[in-house]
Amino acid sequence: MTAGLLIAFFLFTLAAIGAAGYVFVLRPSRAEGDDAQIPAPLALGQPDMPTAQAAAADLFRRMGEVMPARSNQAAAARQQLIAAGYRWPSALSIFLGIKCASALMLAVAAAVAAVIYRPDASYALLPAICGLGFGYLLPDRVLERLAQRRVDRLRRALPAALDLMVLAIEAGQGLDAAILDTSRGLRVTHPDLASEFTQLQLELKANTTRTEALRNFAERSRDLELRKFANLLIDTDRFGTSLGPALKTHARYLRIRFRQLAQEKARKVSVKLIFPVFFLIFPSVILVTLGPAVILIFTQMKNLMGQ
Repeated sequence: MTAGLLIAFFLFTLAAIGAAGYVFVLRPSRAEGDDAQIPAPLALGQPDMPTAQAAAADLFRRMGEVMPARSNQAAAARQQLIAAGYRWPSALSIFLGIKCASALMLAVAAAVAAVIYRPDASYALLPAICGLGFGYLLPDRVLERLAQRRVDRLRRALPAALDLMVLAIEAGQGLDAAILDTSRGLRVTHPDLASEFTQLQLELKANTTRTEALRNFAERSRDLELRKFANLLIDTDRFGTSLGPALKTHARYLRIRFRQLAQEKARKVSVKLIFPVFFLIFPSVILVTLGPAVILIFTQMKNLMGQ
């Protein structure tokens, strides 16, 4: 039984190495003759990276391109990547490659750990399968966390952006110019929101209607407050109302809302501290205060029983 499993594992490893050699060596060398002058998709719209990171990204991209993915899952992953700030065309392929590499690495690590703990190849199959599944799902959770953090940063930067837009509009600029100046002003302090405004300005320059560009901005942001801001701009543009007072009112509402949320979190702290105090701190206090007395009582009782 053990010998059969070892032979199957050896054949599987040999097939995986052969497939990896075909993907990363043979196929790129065949494509060099016809497509040598065509730039790689990785370079389209991707920020500059060090050589090692660029090589790793290119490796993950090649791995992701050969991975099968359903259209709905690919669309959901692409939306999550856009929400996290990864917008270049090869981001989805790189992410799929990272998922594949994470699954393989954790599967191998779990199998090696199982063999080291118990030197029998038959016990390595279940840990390898568990590591494979966990490694495949781990990048999704990490990406979701990164997207949520970026949404929080966008929400926190919105009041400052509204103040800059009010100043630009009251100075006599139009909405498009105010968005451009706001993106420039936020480039250092709030780069995430500045990049969103830059993307919005580029869509407006590409002959996209203002309503559609603002709706795209709201969909990319995936936050309720930012959607309210986009709907405010759409309504003021549709009905022709004054934009400056509307932005002032909305900025005041956001500050009041954030202050209320902070007060709510502060008042919840005392309730959240009940469980760690009761289960962690209170037993230690009881042990320190009553421990010597209990030891003394047992000692005296032992002496009395001995007499």
